[in-house]
Amino acid sequence: MAALIPNRFLFDFEIPLAYRPDAPRLDGKLTGWSAREELPRLGEVDGRTDFAAWWACWNEGGLYVACHVRDKYRPPQCDASRYWESDVLRVCTNTREAKNLRRATRFCQQFYFMPAGGGPKGRQPCAGSATLQRAKENAPQVPAERLRVAASVESNGYRLEGHIPADVLVGFDPADHPRMGFFLIIEDRDRGQQVLTVGDDLGWYVDPSTWATAVLAR
Repeated sequence: MAALIPNRFLFDFEIPLAYRPDAPRLDGKLTGWSAREELPRLGEVDGRTDFAAWWACWNEGGLYVACHVRDKYRPPQCDASRYWESDVLRVCTNTREAKNLRRATRFCQQFYFMPAGGGPKGRQPCAGSATLQRAKENAPQVPAERLRVAASVESNGYRLEGHIPADVLVGFDPADHPRMGFFLIIEDRDRGQQVLTVGDDLGWYVDPSTWATAVLAR
């Protein structure tokens, strides 16, 4: 019988985010990433096997994220106008981490990165930003061209890399605020969802208190 409340909901996860003075090379091949930047696959806490590896790091230039999705049955299906129904990596940040915060503030942002859906034929990777539901105050929308994304589509999955520049992260200040709310979710049309902490049923898209804490450590 499935648990009524996921085990991960009972924990406050704190994850060190690796500092890299040299930014990873974003070429869609994942060659610039190491075990030091790999994020934990917390699905095991709930007895689940995660289907993707993911990475994140930071420097003065902002945040960098990546994932490798395997064992897909079909090519990625992506539509920037309906990113939430696509094969997508979504990233949420709160540069003023507060575990008792139940609704997003202007320091909370959501970004998405997709291996396809861009370009004249929809075959290029694309990225964008989106508001969080029921926010007290929305952060400014980030133009898609300010976000960097690279991807390579494989026969049974894809590799994806993205960069969120420091100047579009509202309140990004690692020196005075080295702890930030942090959440990732991979939504896959074949495999379902892989989440860092909790899924849709516990309202990660509304409630920043369900996110993990990323420590911007050097």
